Amino acid sequence: MRKLVQKCAGVISLAVIFIQAMTLYAQAILPDNYYVAAGEALKLHTPVPIETMQTENSLPAEAYSSPGNHYSLKLALPGGIPIKQIQVQVVDREMVIPGGNAFGIKMFTEGVIVVGLSDVSSGDTRNPAKAAGIKVGDIILTMGGRNVQSNEDVGAIVSASKGKPLDVELERSGSRQTIKICPVKSDDGIYRAGIWVRDSSAGIGTMTFYDPAAGVFAGLGHAICDIDTGSIMPLHSGEIVDVSILGINKGASGTPGELKGTFLPKTTGELQVNSQCGIFGTGEMPDSDAAPVPLALRCEVEEGPAIIRCTLSDNKIEEFEAVIEKVSIAQDNPTKNMVIHVTDPELLEKTGGIVQGMSGSPILQNGKLVGAVTHVFVNDPTRGYGIFAENMAEMARNAGPAEK
Repeated sequence: MRKLVQKCAGVISLAVIFIQAMTLYAQAILPDNYYVAAGEALKLHTPVPIETMQTENSLPAEAYSSPGNHYSLKLALPGGIPIKQIQVQVVDREMVIPGGNAFGIKMFTEGVIVVGLSDVSSGDTRNPAKAAGIKVGDIILTMGGRNVQSNEDVGAIVSASKGKPLDVELERSGSRQTIKICPVKSDDGIYRAGIWVRDSSAGIGTMTFYDPAAGVFAGLGHAICDIDTGSIMPLHSGEIVDVSILGINKGASGTPGELKGTFLPKTTGELQVNSQCGIFGTGEMPDSDAAPVPLALRCEVEEGPAIIRCTLSDNKIEEFEAVIEKVSIAQDNPTKNMVIHVTDPELLEKTGGIVQGMSGSPILQNGKLVGAVTHVFVNDPTRGYGIFAENMAEMARNAGPAEK
């Protein structure tokens, strides 16, 4: 009898530990706030079964079905084991035109990014920038009271200083500060500061969607970052242009592939935002016969078959089969929300999977735009990450002619 009691106690203890672990796991992966389309109920596609319950003294969710309203729900494990209380915001269902067209990106930074420090030979060896406290990744905004927008600006201001101290306003980790730098005359007779800077970026990406009502486009699904520092490049101005895809470097394990193309003269849009969720701006409606589709909310994305739209040749948008293998609705990473597996034999034959230039390729599921391709797995080009369309749509609302 005693052994039976001990066994029962052990089983109960394990069950309690398991339930506690499941509760903590669910609390960690489930956000506190959700959007739901007007007239629809919240559906959660999660690794563990989740039940939704009305909060005490609350009206049924149907009573709050108009856009702009919100209500609370309790989430629980099967059996009514409580997890957390969430807030649900009712929104209009957005309709957008899915992209898939490749475009060229020309971008100029707000200030210049420090990408390297170098010694200056002047009888002895010195590094004025390092001595002043400048670091790689700093964004220089002004020098000597003058705005800095290009490499040439930096060179001209430093040269004109004749070695006199210059006030340098810079941004580091989101905060601004002013320091002094003392250029030195190098052995070749030119005054130098000992810094290498970058003021622009260019490349090929893919448009995710176009909102015809607002005249706003969204693309890439991730930020344009400096290749040396990895930091997001601050946008001063930029544009998107038509491109002609000339070929493909096929991806393989350990070697990412890429779309090869050339920029065409026609400018089709103006960049307004460069953010961790992609690039956004205003411009012309892309040449596409695609009909508007509903934009899916994160709670509607599920594991299973999907479609990727992209351009590989002849400026023709094609659709290819893929599978969404994993969905993460946690809010700790805004760009790696799902794992995508390319399964279409034709796409695998042409590209090996996901290649550079496909970033922003729209992902469709159940007739809705659910997200965009963002990153490729270096050791497995058939797989990569995707971002929720909801995350990109939130940022797109901030893109407009007055925004920078």
